[in-house]
Amino acid sequence: MSVKLNVRQVGGVTVMDAQGRITLGEGSSTFREKVRELSAQGSKKLLLNLSEVTYIDSSGIGELVSAFTNVTNHGGQLKLVGLTKRVQDLLQITKLYTVFEVFEDEAAAVRSFA
Repeated sequence: MSVKLNVRQVGGVTVMDAQGRITLGEGSSTFREKVRELSAQGSKKLLLNLSEVTYIDSSGIGELVSAFTNVTNHGGQLKLVGLTKRVQDLLQITKLYTVFEVFEDEAAAVRSFA
């Protein structure tokens, strides 16, 4: 199963819920296209909810970095919420934990954009 994405608005913040696998191929390209689409539509506050992501490979990590760069270059902010242990470990190993703002719960993440 590749990634399924659901986009919703919470208090002026665009929340993108990801579910499944973000891997080389369809999963990462779907993810990339959705982030670019949201940026092009003017979403400046983007929160990625990764609590339902079961697996992410190096390509998926690359897409997270690409998404962060894309949103930042459009004058926005991208933050992460709900990391599974596996994704958390990957971000620590790759030292990307210092790049992303990461939150445990969605309410705190949404408030951080204010």
